[in-house]
Amino acid sequence: MMTPAELAAYIDHTALKPDVTTAQIDALCAEAASHGFKSVCVNSIHVPRAAKALAGSGVLVCTVVGFPLGASPSVVKVAETEWAIAQGATEIDMVISVGDLIDGHLDAVRADIAAVKAACGDLCLKVILETCLLTGSQIATGCHLAKEAGADFVKTSTGFSSGGATIEAISIMRKTVGPEMGVKASGGVSTTEDALAMIAAGASRIGASKSLAIIGA
Repeated sequence: MMTPAELAAYIDHTALKPDVTTAQIDALCAEAASHGFKSVCVNSIHVPRAAKALAGSGVLVCTVVGFPLGASPSVVKVAETEWAIAQGATEIDMVISVGDLIDGHLDAVRADIAAVKAACGDLCLKVILETCLLTGSQIATGCHLAKEAGADFVKTSTGFSSGGATIEAISIMRKTVGPEMGVKASGGVSTTEDALAMIAAGASRIGASKSLAIIGA
């Protein structure tokens, strides 16, 4: 059994709803610093505030790109990435063009990821597949493309579609990417038991809005 501090180190403490207020962002950052969460994950408009609040804390500032649909051109995703990094983001979670993956436009998906990774440079890029919309084979293909494009993580979900992380999806993702890449379980992970099950299945990061409940705080 992990200690609360050990479990907190897996968690991206997340607030991505459209009605999130600045007061809630401030609280999110304070909680992350107090409990030792790996990062806060916020929409890009909140990156400057989060980066200022967390300066020197050791907590990373993660933001989302092309969120939540992934259906924007690569040039737009790149511009959003570059702006967010300039404002203090240290990790980027991008959404792929899910329709392109389903249609089999694999070169386009790979190029989209590679363009955002180029904008990230040495910073961590996590690739959101939206696994609830994909078959097992498509999940594996998405993982291969992310790996080929130089991404650092694959991630299950936005939390805004028809489903979230599952043990089955995490298992496929870990098996496909091997030990070299991270795997992030996000969407519907709300209890300690959920988080531990995802980690046991191969997740190396957890995205959650109910992080305090997960660590028992």
